[in-house]
Amino acid sequence: MNEKLKLIYILPNLFTAASIFLGVLSMLSSIKGDFSLAIIYIVLSLVFDGLDGRVARLTNTTSKFGVEFDSLADIVAFGVAPAMLFYFSVGQNFGRFGVLITALFVIFGGVRLARFNVMSGASEPNVFIGLPIPTAAVLLALWIGLWDKYEIFKGYEYVLLGAAAVFSVLMVSNVRFPSFKKINYERANFIRFLIALLLILSLIYIYPLEASAICLSLYVLYGIVRGVWARFFAKHINLKESKAC
Repeated sequence: MNEKLKLIYILPNLFTAASIFLGVLSMLSSIKGDFSLAIIYIVLSLVFDGLDGRVARLTNTTSKFGVEFDSLADIVAFGVAPAMLFYFSVGQNFGRFGVLITALFVIFGGVRLARFNVMSGASEPNVFIGLPIPTAAVLLALWIGLWDKYEIFKGYEYVLLGAAAVFSVLMVSNVRFPSFKKINYERANFIRFLIALLLILSLIYIYPLEASAICLSLYVLYGIVRGVWARFFAKHINLKESKAC
């Protein structure tokens, strides 16, 4: 019985280790210039990263070790791996500035993870404060995939440079992004959610790279627009209403 319990505790950490392994494979692929394969490894890392926490909660085997190990895995798979992909595909064309943006993506990703671990008990359940590092990593990788796949994007490398910088800043910002942890599953909302999800998955099945990039881009854009609205316009409207009263 004790051996079975030990095995259950090891299981979530195996998924975390797999995420690190895939991150390392992604880095090696980026060094070799195989950017498409590097992107696939980063996306697979995201899958394993999602599984380790869910397996730990399902088996009731969450631990402080698991939390710390998961953070270390994230900095490899979603910090260093996408940064290497960015540098070897685009960043190296910009000299020291490319090196700087590459380093900042990893550093700010580490800050984002540290802040998340410290604030996890006190943060709002329905939002992420700052762009999650897996989202920033996958979106940057997908944009690089579009650049690598379509000739029309060649010559616009500076857009990717700017995107990497913006994603880095968003990770350590106070901009709030939806977490989807608590979805209202009332019957009417559930049907709409199911239909929307099926349509999105259908598009991703037909155009995996393009549809995924669009969906994640809209997610990030929504967080930015909502943050700007809350910061400038909502307060202005509330101020007008209070004066009117």
